[in-house]
Amino acid sequence: MIHSTAIIHPQAQVGSGCEVGPFCVIGEHVTLGENCRLHSHVVVDGHTRLGQGNEIFPFAVIGKKTQDLKWKGGVTRLEIGDSNVFREGVTIHCATNDGAATVLGSHNLLLTYVHIAHDCRLGDHIIMSGYAGLAGHVVVEDHAVLGGYTAVHQFCRIGTRCMTGGCSRIPQDVAPYTIVEGNPAVARAINKINLERAGVSEAAQSALRAAYKIIFREDLSTANALAKVEAELPALPEVQHLVQFIRTSERGICK
Repeated sequence: MIHSTAIIHPQAQVGSGCEVGPFCVIGEHVTLGENCRLHSHVVVDGHTRLGQGNEIFPFAVIGKKTQDLKWKGGVTRLEIGDSNVFREGVTIHCATNDGAATVLGSHNLLLTYVHIAHDCRLGDHIIMSGYAGLAGHVVVEDHAVLGGYTAVHQFCRIGTRCMTGGCSRIPQDVAPYTIVEGNPAVARAINKINLERAGVSEAAQSALRAAYKIIFREDLSTANALAKVEAELPALPEVQHLVQFIRTSERGICK
């Protein structure tokens, strides 16, 4: 299952059932879990650990050194979960500071030429369309969808079950359950289709729509809007997560 032209360092750990295609390069400190598939011309390097069942397409480069100019050396890592798909040309970098890690969860789909920079933290079931890019220290929650060419500023957070429109510039946090779009991105609506597909209850969807109107459409300060949401709407988990996400935002949210 390992092509004769692949170059695998003797100290690399390659799990059972892995396929390593032509001209792949696997570095000394790499661990591949069971049943990973590297199609061809894939580079996996650095202190990088992948779980089981990941699939990596040609010309992806996973785990190389950060591009951050603050890099001073040390051991930095990349941790990746299970059953992710990395399409052609994807790049993912290790963290910047000694002992730190860039982290991806499981069941994510990263399409062509997606870039994930140093120290990002991604959850599970995320879709990033072609050429979307995350600058350093970005956090992406579960089930988010980033449209093609989305560009996310460093230290931003992308909330669960949100969606960004194609070519959006994201200079602030994207609130959970919302759709944002534009340059700079602004909130357009609640992500109704995603909530329906996820089986979110009608009561929770109704409460989120009401919360959206209060936070994004009424002429209130963020603090007053959140207080009104808590006072008038049921304390459902989705509403509480939305409120807590916005309340803890350091960069502000796309409104």
